[in-house]
This record gives sequence, structure tokens and C-alpha cells, in this order.
Amino acid sequence: MKFNALCSDIDGTLLDSHRALSVRTIAAIHRLPASVPVILASSRMPAAMRHLQVELGRPHEPLICFNGGYVLWERNGTEAPEVWTSIYIPLSICQHIVTLAKSTPLHVSLFESDHWYAAGEDSWTLREAGITKVRPTFKALDRVLKDWEEQRKGAHKIMCMGPEADIETMYHTLTETFPDDLHVYRSKSTYLELAPKSISKATGLALVMHKLNIDMQTVIAFGDNYNDIEMLQAVGWGVAVANARDEVKAVAREIAPTHKADGVAITVEKYF
Repeated sequence: MKFNALCSDIDGTLLDSHRALSVRTIAAIHRLPASVPVILASSRMPAAMRHLQVELGRPHEPLICFNGGYVLWERNGTEAPEVWTSIYIPLSICQHIVTLAKSTPLHVSLFESDHWYAAGEDSWTLREAGITKVRPTFKALDRVLKDWEEQRKGAHKIMCMGPEADIETMYHTLTETFPDDLHVYRSKSTYLELAPKSISKATGLALVMHKLNIDMQTVIAFGDNYNDIEMLQAVGWGVAVANARDEVKAVAREIAPTHKADGVAITVEKYF
């Protein structure tokens, strides 16, 4: 099989047990021809992805951020990025979620382009900053929402973190209240990630491949979680790592070793 592009999820797929790129993964990507784009697709913000691009030797490839809600290309690093798509969660829904969370122990973070807002530092912001290598801006969320109202903006992503039972309750509340507006998925038992219903990694990747004039059927993609399902179905060869959710493995064309065992690298070595 000949593939003209590679796309991979990050957490639980490309990164190892230390939440880093392994030596083998870096080497495998570095050996790829420059003509084969390597596209990272994640729920992360751009600032939490760029350092991985640099390590992989692909600093100027398009990025699919916030599960496809924000797609951009920094062609050479010296110009402002080309934003190919930017889809917000409507401000009214952001306001509803922030208000709803006030009566719970849940931490709420708001994300917009390269900005991460949190009300204050706590164990959740410390944990997330350690994972993503990005620091939040501490600001009252009501103030953030007020600023967005004036700027006609919304959130590219909202993340709720907290006790499993409260995450479960919030999940059901939001899926019942906004069934046509929000993608609501649990990336972990204590994490709830929210994105606009109209986007996905699949729509983001389709846009990137259209811009690069590459057929989606010539793309190999890797994933592990619910937000990767549509992407793996949309490409020519969807690969789930062995640690993936059962629902993800069910739609994959191939099951690779786990992320801890360099599953992406092993598969890349096999096909390229």
C-alpha cells in the first residue's frame, strides 16, 4: 500500500507512557519522505502541539486543533498562520455551562485559539499544564465571557475536570440539553471535553487534504478514542492502537501495538 499522507491523534496514540515522543517514533517520522505530510489532529490547542511538530522535524505542517474546530497552517514560522477554519461553541452555550458548573466541584477551562483560560490555579491546571507544556491565563471566567461578547467570539473547546460522578452527571445534562449543538465526550473518567457538533477531526482532515490536493483514500490515520472514530472511517487506512476504546477498534482497518509499545512507529516502519 502507498500512502500520500499520515495523520495521528496525540494523547494515547502517538505519545508514550511518559506522555512524550519516543526515540523510535521520532526516528520513524524523520525517515518519512518530505513529500508525505504528517498531520497532528488533537483536542489540544496549537501551543500544546507545536513542540511536538518540532521534535518530529515537521514544524510547518497544518495543525488540526480542538478536534477540528480550529485548523491552521504556519507555512514558514515567520508569518501569521493561515486559519482555514475556526468554529466556536456559541457564547450563549458557553455562558450556560459556566453557570451550571458553579454549583458543582468541577473545574472549567475555556479555550480560544492559542488562549487557555482558567479561574485560578488548582490541581487540575497543574496537571494539564504538565501534560501539554502550556500555562493558562488565570482570569475570572465571567470576565472572559464578557470580553468574548464584545469581541463576538466563543470557545473552540470547553474542558470540565473533576470527580468521576460529577463528570458523569454533567455529561448527561449537556447531552440532553444540547444534543444538536455539542460534541460531549469523556476523554478520561475525570475529563469532559466539549466542542461544536458541526466539526470533527474527520472534517478537519478532509479540509487539510483538500487544501493539499491529496485524496483521503491515500491517507493513513491513527487514533485511540471516541473523537477519532469518524477520522479513522474517513481515510483509506484507519489504524487503532491496541489500547484504543473497543468502539474505535471496531471501525479500524488494522490494530497496531499500544502507544506504550510504539504502535504508530511500528506501523510507519512497516508501510514506508
